[in-house]
Amino acid sequence: MQPSHSGHSNRGLSGVARWKLRGHGVRLAALVAFLLAIAMVGACSSAPAPGPSDEAVSISHKFGETEVPKDPARVVTVGWNDQDFVLALGIVPIVTRAWFDSYDNYPWVQEATGGKGVATMGGDGIDYEAVAAAKPDVIFAVYETVDRPTYDRLSQIAPTVIQSGEYPDEETPWNVQLLLTGKALGKEAEAQTLVDEVNAKIEAAKAANPGFAGKVLVEDFGPENGGHYLIGKGDPRRALFDALGFEAQEHVGDLSEEQLALMDRDVLFVNGATKQQMTASPVFARLGVVQSDRTLYTTFDSNLSGALSYSGPKALLYALDQLVPQLSNAVNGNPVADLSNA
Repeated sequence: MQPSHSGHSNRGLSGVARWKLRGHGVRLAALVAFLLAIAMVGACSSAPAPGPSDEAVSISHKFGETEVPKDPARVVTVGWNDQDFVLALGIVPIVTRAWFDSYDNYPWVQEATGGKGVATMGGDGIDYEAVAAAKPDVIFAVYETVDRPTYDRLSQIAPTVIQSGEYPDEETPWNVQLLLTGKALGKEAEAQTLVDEVNAKIEAAKAANPGFAGKVLVEDFGPENGGHYLIGKGDPRRALFDALGFEAQEHVGDLSEEQLALMDRDVLFVNGATKQQMTASPVFARLGVVQSDRTLYTTFDSNLSGALSYSGPKALLYALDQLVPQLSNAVNGNPVADLSNA
């Protein structure tokens, strides 16, 4: 299913909701599952949650500093992708923010959780009652637009880690987010190891494919229902393409059918629709990048789409395996494989 707040495409949405295309609404089953998960956690633990110690870790952010207790055990994530970074460091959050319905089925999530997945809070916004009920030692809200009132409210529940003021909201690079998360969790060495592993794989891909450098790759996000939204440079959802040496198109945001020529560059990556769906539009089908087989397609139901959106280190490693061979084919004029179910 499409990762949209309303369950529809980006057309007709506004502001952050349109830009992020997230969430799938409240589901009774999800709410019941969450409440049961919280009850089970409480029933299985008679020891009180650890409190702050003299060895608290100081985390700087856009509103000042947060003191996180050493080695926090009970973690809650309310940023859209923060759970992916926490899981990569060996901690299963008590409760997380729902985004893609299929998150629990992604292979790297299955591995990290022993096939159990993660508990999610219901609703489109932050459920403060659910956060408080989880009795967290620390809250992560890095990949979220957090204003001061939101930060203050979360901080009244537990120490809250948000992004620094160095980057625009929700544009913290994946490696910076991972190292920040690792510091807060007392797992800096593990975080650095993962950063090095991903970067080594990216460098190997670039060395094997010098033709990536300088080519303009356009990402069309969420076109399943007819709308088009172009992802710009610096957006975490195209972090891999940027890292592999591709340039981004100048236009960012909604695109009408009459403007589709702006997508006709070196490579096109369609995130959210199949080739059959897209080429039903005669205007799209006539684009040179389409006719010459330099277009890659994946759907929101694919592991690949989820990997690019969550962009934690394990997700990026998965995405590299799927993408690099087909990007190489596109750049070198070879037939590209269908990535709809990659």
